[in-house]
Amino acid sequence: MNKAKMKKYAELIVKVGANVRPGQVVWIYYNLEQLDFLTMLVKECYKAKAKRVDVIYSNDALTKLNYKYMKLQDLGEVLPYEESKLQYSVDVLPVCIHILSDDPDGLKGIDQHKVAEARKMKFPITKPYRDKIENRQQWVIAAVPGKKWAKKVYPHLPVNKAVEELWNAILRMSHATDEPIEAWKKHNAYLKEKMDKLNALDIDYLEYHSSNGTDFKVWLLPKTKWIAGGEVNIANGVYYNPNIPTEECFITPWAGKAEGVVHASKHLSYAGELIEDFSIYFEDGKVSKVEAKKNQKLLEVMISQDEGAKQLGEVALVPFESSVNQEKTIFYETLFDENACCHLALGQGFSNCYEGFENMTTEELKEAGINDSMIHVDFMIGTRDLSIKAHLRDGRVLDIFKEGTWAI
Repeated sequence: MNKAKMKKYAELIVKVGANVRPGQVVWIYYNLEQLDFLTMLVKECYKAKAKRVDVIYSNDALTKLNYKYMKLQDLGEVLPYEESKLQYSVDVLPVCIHILSDDPDGLKGIDQHKVAEARKMKFPITKPYRDKIENRQQWVIAAVPGKKWAKKVYPHLPVNKAVEELWNAILRMSHATDEPIEAWKKHNAYLKEKMDKLNALDIDYLEYHSSNGTDFKVWLLPKTKWIAGGEVNIANGVYYNPNIPTEECFITPWAGKAEGVVHASKHLSYAGELIEDFSIYFEDGKVSKVEAKKNQKLLEVMISQDEGAKQLGEVALVPFESSVNQEKTIFYETLFDENACCHLALGQGFSNCYEGFENMTTEELKEAGINDSMIHVDFMIGTRDLSIKAHLRDGRVLDIFKEGTWAI
């Protein structure tokens, strides 16, 4: 990959994505591949006058060994130094940069029930810290190619060619091929235009139909707003872009108010494995049944994490002609696949979609109708012929999506 393009991409992640400000601490979560890009990323953080930059490494092969050999009680334990790190996060609010490059099948074959149980054991301890951090720190998720990931996406190419092709695709989808910072100014303006149009409507519920059998309704809370592009850190007022790329306008729906069936239009990468050709049925606002041609048991484990895992936490609108979908490729990575077309998410809702959230407790937000869960998993339902009607509280019905794209 051209070093100049990589440098501009690193600059985009730091300046536009995380928007690192002078004196801030930065944590970079990184895989063991692409160390040359990591060096560029760290340098850009310091050029932005970061106080310090720490790198937290991860690797699927090592994680898999832990899941295989550690006892459940050890996997589910939060050690004192880990809790101290969580408290440090609350006190310092480090900027977090997450760089994805993992193999989509990297954790295939692990005991998913063991992983789920360990997560449940940790959650009561970690959640209070995470609640204090939410909306109070800058963060961004972006990606660089890993060899196994690249071969999964482009199996017909030699490894080096596949990595190069994935690099090019990531830069195209991320609006980072020429002058990324200028491109993102225009892109954020486009997303804001759509967001403002949606927020001008007083939507009661959305109605989805597609020829694949999707027939679905989901209700929205009266005091919620659509968000698109960047967000604001309420602790310091800094505007940042948490996802590179992003093509969505999203909102938190009314927890427990959804009916019908949705059929996934793309595979779902979850817990290091792929769930394929699946459908989710809703009754009285909760998942009543799931069906999948591959990895149905994993899908069932996912929705059994807690009560909130059976309810929706996000509704997102993405035009079928998005920069991601134009690649005509499944990337087996939710960051990209969710930005290819319309999607929903099971689990945790977004508190910052609710008016006055900054003055409310987690329990008050939950009582208001914001879903609470230990998971937040996006899955894609957008198709070329998807239609979405908005039923407004004044009785009007408007088409907001026709044939998979914007009608407003």
